[in-house]
Amino acid sequence: MPPQPKGFRVANKILVVEDNELNLKLFCDLLRAHGYEAEPVRDGREAVERTRAFDPDLIIMDIQMPHISGLELIEQLKSDDALKSIPVMAVTAYAAKGDEERIRDAGAEGYVSKPISLMKFVESVGALLKPEPGP
Repeated sequence: MPPQPKGFRVANKILVVEDNELNLKLFCDLLRAHGYEAEPVRDGREAVERTRAFDPDLIIMDIQMPHISGLELIEQLKSDDALKSIPVMAVTAYAAKGDEERIRDAGAEGYVSKPISLMKFVESVGALLKPEPGP
């Protein structure tokens, strides 16, 4: 395989864990429009397994989901040696006082409240993705 041109890199892979179909489509479409590879996960119970299979550079995690909360999932991911280095950006409609602190205490590196500002969402994603090491 020939060497890649300087500055060229493969699109960052982002796993989107969101049970609301409209939000899931919005987040994935927005990420793809900005050059990211987005992988949707509709059921939080599949999130850890899908994280292992997809090997994302970032996980976007809804907090309020049926069956298992995003907080529980973040704690599971952060307690797993193979997965704990993947940054997590929490997205929640329940932005009550103390929520951001609880979410960050669980291990999330980023936090965005719904309804999202599209620019803030994209900026937050970019800020959490580590630049690829240069040659």
